[in-house]
Amino acid sequence: MAKAKTKKPQKVAKPTQAEVEEAVRTMLRWAGENPTREGLIDTPGRVARSYRELFAGYEVDPRAYLKRVFEEVGGYDELIVMRNIRVVSFCEHHMLPITGYAHVGYLPSNRVVGISKLARVVHGFARRFQIQEKLTAEIAHTIFEVLEPRGVGVVIQAEHACMTMRGVNSPEATLSTSHLIGAVRDDPKTREEFLRMTMDHHH
Repeated sequence: MAKAKTKKPQKVAKPTQAEVEEAVRTMLRWAGENPTREGLIDTPGRVARSYRELFAGYEVDPRAYLKRVFEEVGGYDELIVMRNIRVVSFCEHHMLPITGYAHVGYLPSNRVVGISKLARVVHGFARRFQIQEKLTAEIAHTIFEVLEPRGVGVVIQAEHACMTMRGVNSPEATLSTSHLIGAVRDDPKTREEFLRMTMDHHH
């Protein structure tokens, strides 16, 4: 039997600003509002602008942020962990916000990167429609592939508006996901250290 080919995601034509604004007016009418009333006249334009910012991740390649690395680590071979990187994303099932924090760590081999670059990688992947588990893995694999460290760990703790605002309506529910690669996964001491530095961390 011939192996089924994996379908490449099709490139979708981007709507115009006017089409997006019309879609927002449709949503307003569907909710029971009058898009022509004074308070809502500028809303479609504002929504389009805010969405452009919230989904800026589609315009960037997070791998590129890591390309500029500092080769010299001066013999430093301990875990480098950056905690509390703000995550603002959107759940791809309900188009509602996912907000929380990412903690990112890696065990350098011969390359380290400026810490702001780790935050940029998180933001680059987060500012798209996402599933938290996939987001966690994407960040970890990108750091692992580009920096070639001995190990990587990523933990994300986030609140999902689709849980807290609707449906089961659990206001305090947060989802924790982790993705560990290499020594951070396989070496018990490193793994324990990374998880202690991230999982027990309260904001």
